[in-house]
Amino acid sequence: MPRERGQKVVATNRRARHDYTIEDTYEAGLVLTGTEVKSLREGRASLVDGYAFVDGGEAWLDAVHIPEYLDGTWNNHAPRRKRKLLLHKAQILKIENKVKQGGYTIVPLQIYFNDGRAKVEIAVAKGKREYDKRQALRERQDKREAERAISSRKHLGE
Repeated sequence: MPRERGQKVVATNRRARHDYTIEDTYEAGLVLTGTEVKSLREGRASLVDGYAFVDGGEAWLDAVHIPEYLDGTWNNHAPRRKRKLLLHKAQILKIENKVKQGGYTIVPLQIYFNDGRAKVEIAVAKGKREYDKRQALRERQDKREAERAISSRKHLGE
């Protein structure tokens, strides 16, 4: 049986880019049980309430919902358990120092399989205020309208 190739996205946290200003992103491995991997391969996960933290020199992912594997037995996993993140020590220290500065948090952006291995993309992010969110939305709408105007002029032949 050939090994998996490429990247298969399981879940994305679209709300994170709306609620936070992303500073740095990191790719981390996940320590999972067998039923969690099977559930992820079915494309079942939710990052909505998820967050990460550093405790005792180790990075942890918490409140990410990976539902129980439907064909699992009595040894199925807990859906919202704390999961260890696999990062280099230097990366963990860098993340920890940024969070200790204040105002920063660690949010998961997406869970995916990269060449058959479960990975999570985490970001060190700063929370946006309400007016920042409105301004970003307004900028996006202005950009979209400008692109529409340019494309309509091209279609008219001017």
